[in-house]
Amino acid sequence: MTFEDLNLNNPMLMALADIEYEHPTPIQAKAFPIIMSGQNVIGIAQTGTGKTFAYLLPLLRQLTFSKQKDPRILILAPTRVLVLQILNEVRKLTKYTSFRSVGVYGGTSLSSQKQTVYDGMDILVATPGRLMDLSLTGVLRLKSVQKLVIDEVDEMLSLGFRSQIKRVLDLLPEKRQTLMFSATLTDDVEALINDTIVNPIKVEISSHGTPLEQIEQNLYFVPNFNTKINLFEHLFNDGIDSLKILVFVDSKKSADRVFDRINKMYPDQVGVIHSNKAQNTREATITKFKDDTFRILIATDIIALGMDFPDITHVVNFEIPEVAGDYIHRIGRTGRADRKGISISFSTSNDVERIANIESIMKTSIPVHEVPQEIEISDILLPDEEPAKLFDKNYLKPPKIKPPQGAFHEKSTKNQKVNHGGPKRRLEKFDKSGKPKKNTYVKKKRF
Repeated sequence: MTFEDLNLNNPMLMALADIEYEHPTPIQAKAFPIIMSGQNVIGIAQTGTGKTFAYLLPLLRQLTFSKQKDPRILILAPTRVLVLQILNEVRKLTKYTSFRSVGVYGGTSLSSQKQTVYDGMDILVATPGRLMDLSLTGVLRLKSVQKLVIDEVDEMLSLGFRSQIKRVLDLLPEKRQTLMFSATLTDDVEALINDTIVNPIKVEISSHGTPLEQIEQNLYFVPNFNTKINLFEHLFNDGIDSLKILVFVDSKKSADRVFDRINKMYPDQVGVIHSNKAQNTREATITKFKDDTFRILIATDIIALGMDFPDITHVVNFEIPEVAGDYIHRIGRTGRADRKGISISFSTSNDVERIANIESIMKTSIPVHEVPQEIEISDILLPDEEPAKLFDKNYLKPPKIKPPQGAFHEKSTKNQKVNHGGPKRRLEKFDKSGKPKKNTYVKKKRF
């Protein structure tokens, strides 16, 4: 099948030819006629299978010219990076049309975005928080929205956007077409679907986020951080000049810690991004990773969400994600565009339950490999790897009780005071008989 078989118009076919797209992916081919029919759709497919074009192609095919300022297509995404990525895809497809597209997100000036929204648009891509901010100012009206897309629904819910999504839905017309796309179909996603969408059609390319067949998965049980570093060095000791490796960690602290160690192995070839890095720094790091200046990129899940790197050779889960669906998103960064990909996961004894949840959602087990004998098993633990100490707060230590001193006791010497009279008189002087001497009262000098 080619894109011409989808009954696209000439401007869209020309735009697809410019980016050298000839054949639709399975999710694009399957979703196109259903979305064109106007039905509500739930699309389930892994990261990297073309979900963005799967909803953009039919929505843009139905869009007609209009001079009105209010948006008619609304696309919600969880992060700024994903908003910009979707906006870029929209502009690729509308290159030969007059459709106006705008992206709004947090972390930038609200005033400038108010002006951009006021100028008018046909397609609006937004994060839920900034969308609500603009709606409350009155400059953005959503009553003309005909098509709603919620992209990366599972990530949207895991980031705590459920209440904001429901508030956005209250602002939209009841008569609209709603599309939700996700890599995994979790219980939270199903609950949101049941609460908000009427009679949706499910378009599922693989069962509940099963990873693509071209991704080779590997799992190593490693005792601690330092041994993980040793294993990483062993796995890539032949060099990284022809590789592009994306390393996932769970926190900003872990990202910096891993960067400090790996950067010593491969100087000036490693980048790191997380929420503590300035936006300009993040964008510069991503650019260096794209143009192969950096061969290794260390990132947290939230920051990496929406980044599109089609030529990643390896995904390394330096830490196993707490949410099983995040594992699907992570490994989906490799094995794209009919290329083979490799995922490598380092697991400790604390991750057994997480691995079980991941294998449950994938409905398959991850192949386990023994740590090579030449790898040094470090016995040096980080502070947060050390086992918790029992009674670390001295719960069994008897309290110190001071001995009682009684209700009445003699004052200490320093606390004994002698009354020397008022401020304007000196102490009376007595003779040997005990009678006061004459002329002993002297007026106090003024200073």
